[in-house]
Amino acid sequence: MRRSAVGAPSASRVAEAPAADRSAAAGAEVTPAPAAAPPADVAPRQTLRTEFPFELPRGYVDDNGTVHRNGVMRLSTARDELVPLRDVRVQQNPAYLSVVLLGRVITQLGTLPSVHDGIVESMFASDLAFLQDFYRQINAEGHTRAAVECPHCSEPFEVELGGSRLGES
Repeated sequence: MRRSAVGAPSASRVAEAPAADRSAAAGAEVTPAPAAAPPADVAPRQTLRTEFPFELPRGYVDDNGTVHRNGVMRLSTARDELVPLRDVRVQQNPAYLSVVLLGRVITQLGTLPSVHDGIVESMFASDLAFLQDFYRQINAEGHTRAAVECPHCSEPFEVELGGSRLGES
């Protein structure tokens, strides 16, 4: 039977210890191994854009006379489209569906603390039409770009519709 010096690890124990422990036991400086690079065949992680800024053509005027034009709309979920169908106002008047739905998906409007269907219902008709169109663009088509053609040179290009004012590109 072999004996080692008191307090010194035996050779077999050093061999069984992890590399970092063996280096420390031998008095060497420990440096962490570099992180492994992701495999080349793994695609980079893509993020899904779920919120879209907009600017109302006229703006919502609150009780104090403040005009709120800039806002944010999020993508709609299945629940957002189903819950309003149980609303009594929607059952009595199906045209009210878009008001309730927009009240659920508009997350921010100017400096208002919250947005709800009562606010949407008090908007100008042109702003309501803008929001309905914006909702369709971000939820049905998945983007707010439109393919257009230059009237002078007939060159095709895309314009961003989200958040732009009418007549601006």
